[in-house]
Amino acid sequence: MNFRAIQTELYHQDKDLVDFIIEHLDGTLKEGQILAVTSKIVSLWEKSFAPAGVDKEELVRKEADQFLGEIGYGCYLTIKDGLLIATAGIDESNSQSGEYILYPKDPYTSAEKILKGLKQKLGLNNIGVILTDSHTIPLRRGVTGVTLSYAGFKAVKDMVGEEDLFGRELKMTSMNIVDGLSATATLMMGEGAESRPLVVIGEVDVQFTEESMRDELGIDYKMDLYYPLYEKLIENNYSKD
Repeated sequence: MNFRAIQTELYHQDKDLVDFIIEHLDGTLKEGQILAVTSKIVSLWEKSFAPAGVDKEELVRKEADQFLGEIGYGCYLTIKDGLLIATAGIDESNSQSGEYILYPKDPYTSAEKILKGLKQKLGLNNIGVILTDSHTIPLRRGVTGVTLSYAGFKAVKDMVGEEDLFGRELKMTSMNIVDGLSATATLMMGEGAESRPLVVIGEVDVQFTEESMRDELGIDYKMDLYYPLYEKLIENNYSKD
């Protein structure tokens, strides 16, 4: 595989995002490649933000699918769009006017819209789009990349029935391809003033598809391996429901 970060000018929300992407790709996106896009410029494109000065906890409660309570460093633990993530993904950095940048209103619809626009305007068929964000991992310092949504390819490889090095059959292993791609792409994008919101990923072994991938990656939180860690938080009336 190869990853190439694209330097761009600042994105301003009055410009069509697909046109902005094509302008900066300068013809370099090819058949069989995937484009990673930071979700923050998608949020700006969709005007998905809240004004500075609003009560942060109230905003987090409103945006979260599940509000699990306050955690360290003035953050809140939440479930949002299939991710266990701090503060419902709300971002206070890289906002030109100081607004809170929220997640796109429907991340999978956003990815599909970008994919459709790129295919139509560039005349491509087999390409993919990933919307990325940063998150923390328990017991690890710093942030890494994660997938908010994607479109155009299958992101999970089912390895059940395949054999390990010693011929033993794998019973429950699935390979999460898309989050691995997002982690590398986000590393190349950077977290500060780099202005590299796009990464072209080439030579990646995925199956391209026209199907919606909305239900492929996520699982119900009650089926999650780590559900016992936050089950009581949900039960203790922290749920939006």
